[in-house]
Amino acid sequence: MLTRSAASIECPHVPPQKAARFVFGWLAVACAKAHAPWRLSNWLLSNLAALKQQVIAMTNSATSHLLPVFARVDLGFERGEGAWLVATNGDRYLDFTSGVAVNALGHCHPQLVAALQEQATKLWHMSNLFKSPDGDKLAARLCEQSFADYVFFCNSGAEAMECVIKVMRKYHAAKGHPERYRIVTFEGAFHGRTLATLAATGSAKYLEGFGPPMDGFDQVPHGDLEAVKKAIGPHTAGILIEPVQGEGGVRSAPNAFFKALRELCDKHGLLLAFDEVQTGMGRTGDLFAYKRLGVTPDVMSLAKALGGGFPIGACLATAEAASGMTPGSHGSTFGGNPLAIAAANAVLDVMLKPGFFDHVQKMSLLLKQKLASVVDRYPNVLSEVRGEGLLVGVKAVVPSGDLVNALREQKLLTVGAGDNVVRFLAPLIVNEAEIEQSVQMLERACIALSGAALKKVAG
Repeated sequence: MLTRSAASIECPHVPPQKAARFVFGWLAVACAKAHAPWRLSNWLLSNLAALKQQVIAMTNSATSHLLPVFARVDLGFERGEGAWLVATNGDRYLDFTSGVAVNALGHCHPQLVAALQEQATKLWHMSNLFKSPDGDKLAARLCEQSFADYVFFCNSGAEAMECVIKVMRKYHAAKGHPERYRIVTFEGAFHGRTLATLAATGSAKYLEGFGPPMDGFDQVPHGDLEAVKKAIGPHTAGILIEPVQGEGGVRSAPNAFFKALRELCDKHGLLLAFDEVQTGMGRTGDLFAYKRLGVTPDVMSLAKALGGGFPIGACLATAEAASGMTPGSHGSTFGGNPLAIAAANAVLDVMLKPGFFDHVQKMSLLLKQKLASVVDRYPNVLSEVRGEGLLVGVKAVVPSGDLVNALREQKLLTVGAGDNVVRFLAPLIVNEAEIEQSVQMLERACIALSGAALKKVAG
């Protein structure tokens, strides 16, 4: 096991992360060129990737007091401008991560900046013991644009999902059936990092080391209607699903599947909940993804783009679904704070202008068409384009991490996902020229990866 002191040896003027990459690159070459079988060489080659990540993680933690739970790239930014980020060294990067579908209006949108600046001179925080006129306004606007009658404001997607889970359980308890607490979820989902939302997600890699998973979730294969039917029993409270799985690899299911879920819920007296933390607020080409499915849920979570980059989450519910939520049954200290409400109202002001979603759909079509042409030209690197609106995924043939890194070398920022997919999460205000630039960057990355693959085969 490498020690922190060994990992943090400093070289003058050389960042430790770069030093680690250099050392492991040299080791790889040295081991590959060894003429005789060598046990250490074989061991190093087989464990090189894991060792490299360990050293980089330790060197990061050795130079930062941030808890080392993120595998951070050695790249920092000082400001953002629309679809672009400006690094500390002045380099400009086209940002198709959008803070993982958060900065829907790009960086420093003038209306969001103005709204926050104005609110910051008035009121930052007040207790939820008192009325919130602007919060009432935002809730009314969200209800007007959706199926919902009530909204609960919180601070993140995970918190919004916690509220969704509580609403689903409390609904049945209030009707005299507290035994109906189990929720059917789907493989490949991602619902958050709290203990309850991790259990709903069901991914072993996220659950490891945190003790027994919270009980109450029955996970079935995504898109498998028969499995859903078998999972429903006398203790089932409802079904929870993402309209499009973002973290799971930009995967969806046919509209008929979602309609069948609605029918099952109606038949068995269950609540249907949609996790729209990533798909909501315009990402799929409409304000909410459920509208494009033609299926209406009873409960829905929002976050990410709702505040355009300012932390806010929301749980939306019908009056019937929320009938069990009485004073004291839920709460949040910072939920619905004036700054977050001001940001979210400003986001809606922009998104509800005529033509906004037409623009998203136009840019989506253009991006997917151009990405598909690159896929056709580089079948040894890419295999498929998928997604809705500007929630776009490119399935890679090469390791998705290699593609993300190669794109970053070309000054295009993207984010990985499951199923060896790379997400292209352009801000919803992206223009045609920026779409064209992103595709040119992808092409150059594919050329580089194709050359690397040929060298590997030749070597």
